[in-house]
Amino acid sequence: MNGPPMFALMIPILGILVGGLAIFVKSHIGHALAERIAGGGQGSAVLQEEVQTLRLEVESLRADLIETQERLDFTERLIAAGKKEG
Repeated sequence: MNGPPMFALMIPILGILVGGLAIFVKSHIGHALAERIAGGGQGSAVLQEEVQTLRLEVESLRADLIETQERLDFTERLIAAGKKEG
């Protein structure tokens, strides 16, 4: 084989990959990813609070929907009773 051995070609490639990985780990994205993997951080508490707020809002909307359905049923009964009389 003419030229350098395959191992000699892999050294610069591995150096570039390791350097890129080191830069990524030190970046904001790397820190955010590590924090997310660890399961901690401020983002987790904020997300939990937002989820709780959304759950309360969904419960409120369900109650409103039930009340609206009851009013609709009542109105339908009134209309049906009016048709029977008239």
